[in-house]
Amino acid sequence: MWQFRSFDNNSLKTVEGENLTIIQQGFLNKNAGPDFCNGKILLETTIWAGNIEIHIKSSDWLKHNHQADASYENVILHVVYDNDVEIKRRDGSVLPVLELKNRIAETLIQKYEKLFINLNDFPCIAQIQHVDKIFIDAWLSRTLIERFEQKSYAVIETLNELNGNWDETFYRFLARNFGFKVNALPFELLAKAVPQQIYGKHKDNVLQIEALVFGSAGFLKDELKDEYPAKLKKEFQFLQQKYNIQAIDVSLWKFLRMRPQNFPTMRLAQFAALIVKANHLFSKVMEISNISELRALFENLPVNDYWKKHYHFRKDAVVVSNQPGKPSVDNILLNTVALFLFAYGKNTGTQFYVSRAIKLLESLPPEENAIADKFTSAGVKIDNAFASQGILQLKKQYCDAKKCLSCGIGIKILRQT
Repeated sequence: MWQFRSFDNNSLKTVEGENLTIIQQGFLNKNAGPDFCNGKILLETTIWAGNIEIHIKSSDWLKHNHQADASYENVILHVVYDNDVEIKRRDGSVLPVLELKNRIAETLIQKYEKLFINLNDFPCIAQIQHVDKIFIDAWLSRTLIERFEQKSYAVIETLNELNGNWDETFYRFLARNFGFKVNALPFELLAKAVPQQIYGKHKDNVLQIEALVFGSAGFLKDELKDEYPAKLKKEFQFLQQKYNIQAIDVSLWKFLRMRPQNFPTMRLAQFAALIVKANHLFSKVMEISNISELRALFENLPVNDYWKKHYHFRKDAVVVSNQPGKPSVDNILLNTVALFLFAYGKNTGTQFYVSRAIKLLESLPPEENAIADKFTSAGVKIDNAFASQGILQLKKQYCDAKKCLSCGIGIKILRQT
């Protein structure tokens, strides 16, 4: 109900009587932590941005022991069907609550049960196999351009915030990409806490760069017994005072249901190594047109040997690879490098860079996800990342919205029948 705002949105008020406007309901979080991330609401005259938690009853907050979990401290709104108990934050302030009990139509739950059966399907699932591949590829070219134009808006917004600094903008998006969705937010906060120019001042001192990364990420606050992290902590204490760095809350990092090779500590070690290897990457990305050379920027990183036998500062491990795998590098090339080539080309009116972005996407393997799998099972051949990105846009903008009469594939099928 919350995800699709399928309730009476008129004259919303919290149970405390405060006027409430939903600006953005947030994005469903399928990992540990609050149910919806990056929500935004207007409470009376103040805009709040953060996470939103959903429960049948407000007392479920206590049953799930959220009051003892620091990752729930940045919840801005508690959405419940029945408000049966008052919930307070650790500082004693009352958590704003929206009760939906009297705002949901009686027949809506039954309707949703029927809709949910086909929620992940697309309308032409039985007919799309009869559409020529050439025609599908042509339409996916259009949806791919749509997708990258939409994604470019966020790039330009950050660029304007940073006064036209493409290098720093690229650095922020690259950092977020290193979080690979689950830890994208803390990586983004890390990039904001330590601008790229600070790393540049210490480019000849690997230990200090590693200390800046792990210290600003919040992992060097506790007592650390091993020699390497102890050295990092000592270095960071000096650098933190010198640059007035505010370390982010370590509780923001997510480890749950994750392979150790993908732990945020491993990603941070790789991120630090990338900074050591090639600071100010944006200019290098713009100069290199060969995909093998682009890929080489993110491979064979000088990760500290400590991470060959550790996944965490407090956990030993058998010898493992501390390098990002090929899928991770492909992900960065797709979601950061190709995006910035496209955004730069569009923003400056330089088609050369747009063409390079498209060529890069055509050379990358298709993404593996549930949406692409469903289209593949229906008979659609997805050859590369260019096509898989087009599929994602097709599903989001046309299939989910049932805009078959605005979709070239849908119109083609209707004309065939």
